[in-house]
Amino acid sequence: MLGISALGLSACATGFPAQVSRYQAMPAPQGQTFFVVPSDPALQGTLEFQRFGGLVAQAMQAQGYQLAASPAAATMLVSVDYGVDEGRDVIVSDPFARSMYADPFYNGRYDPFYRGWYGRPYYSRYGYYGAPRSAFYYGWNDPYWYSPYGGIDHYTLYQSFLTLDIRRKQDNLQLFNGHAEARSTKDNLAVLVPNLVEAMFTGFPGRSGETVKITVPPEQRR
Repeated sequence: MLGISALGLSACATGFPAQVSRYQAMPAPQGQTFFVVPSDPALQGTLEFQRFGGLVAQAMQAQGYQLAASPAAATMLVSVDYGVDEGRDVIVSDPFARSMYADPFYNGRYDPFYRGWYGRPYYSRYGYYGAPRSAFYYGWNDPYWYSPYGGIDHYTLYQSFLTLDIRRKQDNLQLFNGHAEARSTKDNLAVLVPNLVEAMFTGFPGRSGETVKITVPPEQRR
């Protein structure tokens, strides 16, 4: 099962899982205007922030709020912060490694999943191969398959985040504070941030104080 967890981190085919926490006192859309600014002033005017800030602006407009021409003309300021860490190495050991010394199913013992005298079971969400009605089969996307004896899977795990702070400009009253985070085996902000924005605005503004897990569906290939 550890191998399945590792494979799920890529989320390429199954969607993008994120955890979102939100505190809010957002007013219903009644003509309020907003302007998106970076939390880090160094990002102001960069092409990167123009793209990611533009995604947040589109999401705010989809909620019924109106984009202002400048911060001075806005009734709300939307401050955005995002990033991804440098990653950490993860090593997962497989208790059912394909070794004649370590595998209880390989060294002359009966495999109840395969219904024979061979190998270790490996679960697939795509179905089964081998014995009738068996949920186990060998080799397909198995992270332990490529080692001569199996047992070790090594990958880098990255933590990404998006923070959204919305304040009424008149008196700096905080109206919304949200934090979305995700783990993945990729550190590409061009992919991570759009997914985090979509997760943040799913069910926006949400219940204040609630932390929810949201899976962004994968893009449909044309």
